[in-house]
Amino acid sequence: MLKTTTDIQIRAVTTPTDQELFLDVPARVYANDSNWVPSLRSDVAKNFVPTNSFFSYGKLQQFIALDPSNLSQAVGRIVAAVNQRLVEREGKTVGLFGFFECVEDFAIAQALLNAACQWLREQGMTEVRGPIDLSTHNSCLFLVDGFDTPPMVMMPYNPCYYSQFMERDGWQKAKDAYAYDFPLDKPLPDKFEKAYQIACKSGITFRPLRTKGQEFEQDCISLYHLFNRAFANNWSSAPRTEEEFLEEAKALQSLVDPDVFPIAEDKEEMIGFWMGLPDYNIPLKQVGEKLNWLGILKFLWYRRQIDQGRVIAICSLPEYRRKMVPLALIYLGMQGGIKKGKPYKRAELGWVWEDNFPSRKLIEASGGKIYKTYRVYEKGL
Repeated sequence: MLKTTTDIQIRAVTTPTDQELFLDVPARVYANDSNWVPSLRSDVAKNFVPTNSFFSYGKLQQFIALDPSNLSQAVGRIVAAVNQRLVEREGKTVGLFGFFECVEDFAIAQALLNAACQWLREQGMTEVRGPIDLSTHNSCLFLVDGFDTPPMVMMPYNPCYYSQFMERDGWQKAKDAYAYDFPLDKPLPDKFEKAYQIACKSGITFRPLRTKGQEFEQDCISLYHLFNRAFANNWSSAPRTEEEFLEEAKALQSLVDPDVFPIAEDKEEMIGFWMGLPDYNIPLKQVGEKLNWLGILKFLWYRRQIDQGRVIAICSLPEYRRKMVPLALIYLGMQGGIKKGKPYKRAELGWVWEDNFPSRKLIEASGGKIYKTYRVYEKGL
């Protein structure tokens, strides 16, 4: 039963104290949720510092909802944002909301959403879409089905009542996305190994991502350009700068397992990749929101328990699909995950837009089963 609260106070975040209240909200919302994996406070906070490159092409406003019984605590938060790159790409004035968290009280959620929508109207927006944390390259989507397991690394998670809030407030589904479950105890169909052999015979070479020094940076620059070519038409997405991409890549450098990150090349030009990561949410769940010296020790101890991984993307330039590069990458990625000494028992591939039928067909042919569903909502202003 959803509760309703009166005398709600919504406040724009303008001071360091407000910012701390904004960052405090998730711990209150998920206090009794055993599946929640907290984000590091520093990772969230860096989105709002003036040096964030987002501010070179966008603007935002943070809001908090204060506890009516204790105005020194926040019970909800939201960010309204205008990503000018997205506006220009789509050719329409679409704003975003993100970083949404709220206790189970519809009136508070509605007041937060109204505040974000009003700010976006004042910026000239005529539509709003979310949750998208400034860009789909960051966290986005509400989980709407599959609440029984914790999220894997860099995947969204939220209480089940968020979708009720959105529908009750008149928001419409914009698009769904899926996460697929891959058990690693079943062999791939023979056609995947044959595809690898065909790709090799056609001159395609494969190697692991390089993770050290200048070679890592060179690979990341190639990944950046390949991303922009292969995913140029992704829905609700605008390209990142090379600087943004490299910053994100360097944050993940020490976490990469090269055996589950194969690269495909044609004459030394990168033309495809399988991007896998160990599920570092397993140790992060034990760390909490601050990576201090104790948190680092916990992370190093619990990372030994990692027994699953997430496949973030499978990418191949379209002209190489006839050379079986996508299937070859799946074969190599899965083989890397099950090689002797590896701890992985299962993998998740996600997220994938519901209307990305070529990718979904390939994933399902390799044995993936949908086990979580996510949603982006939209509304006219």
